[in-house]
Amino acid sequence: MAVGIFDSGLGGLTVLDAVAKRLPDLPLVYLGDSAHAPYGVRTPDDIYNLTTKSTQRLFDAGCDLVILACNTASAAALRRMQEGWVPEGKRVLGVFVPLIEALTERQWGDNSPPREVDVKHVALFATPATVSSRAFQRELAFRAIGVDVEAQACGGVVDAIEDGDMILAEALVRSHVDALKRKMPEPDAAVLGCTHYPLMEAAFQAALGPDVKVFSQANLVAESLADYLTRRPEMVGPGTDSAFLTTGDPARVSSRATQFLRRQITFEAA
Repeated sequence: MAVGIFDSGLGGLTVLDAVAKRLPDLPLVYLGDSAHAPYGVRTPDDIYNLTTKSTQRLFDAGCDLVILACNTASAAALRRMQEGWVPEGKRVLGVFVPLIEALTERQWGDNSPPREVDVKHVALFATPATVSSRAFQRELAFRAIGVDVEAQACGGVVDAIEDGDMILAEALVRSHVDALKRKMPEPDAAVLGCTHYPLMEAAFQAALGPDVKVFSQANLVAESLADYLTRRPEMVGPGTDSAFLTTGDPARVSSRATQFLRRQITFEAA
């Protein structure tokens, strides 16, 4: 039985790796839309159209449940997909939910009024599209009050990671953290609001300093998925084989993915 994981490129592999470690017997079909990456600079309609196309490909591969392991897609397309596109018997989930659960220390099903939480000043690092959507702030406001969120659009970081230029990516991270600190000098916590960014978590932590708690999504999503499938086992689809699919060049994407995860990954054309 298979679950689909979608990302605009390779960042979602951080989520796949965490899910595979948490649920080693669960077949996973990963689809990276590398031909159209990055999504973070695209329009909401463009992101929606690309995301629905890739999600349908995962449904066709035998996945009844698809995780949008892409914050940009979760921010710009998920609600619209859930309201009018997702077929009956299928589910599409995003990656904001586990992050906000961890940040506010309350469960997503807790529909009590928003309340004060320990964290007061949050730095959000995300793609331009995620920042402009304000989806993170909107979902957070349903559950917490008194939290000041300062968002920093991290242009260029995803491109550098996808190109395998980690030196440039680290330099960009330092630059974006400096820009954020000019607006919020002393954040309590930092949210890495892109699934590419866990690959740069050490760089974010070093630039922010040891007193800032950094929330990264991969392990949080894996735990949330394990809990969800315990409650909804029927959402595991009929597929039985794991696979890595890409809209880009399979050889190039396989090489980059192998570098990222430090194990052999072989992609095939989607």
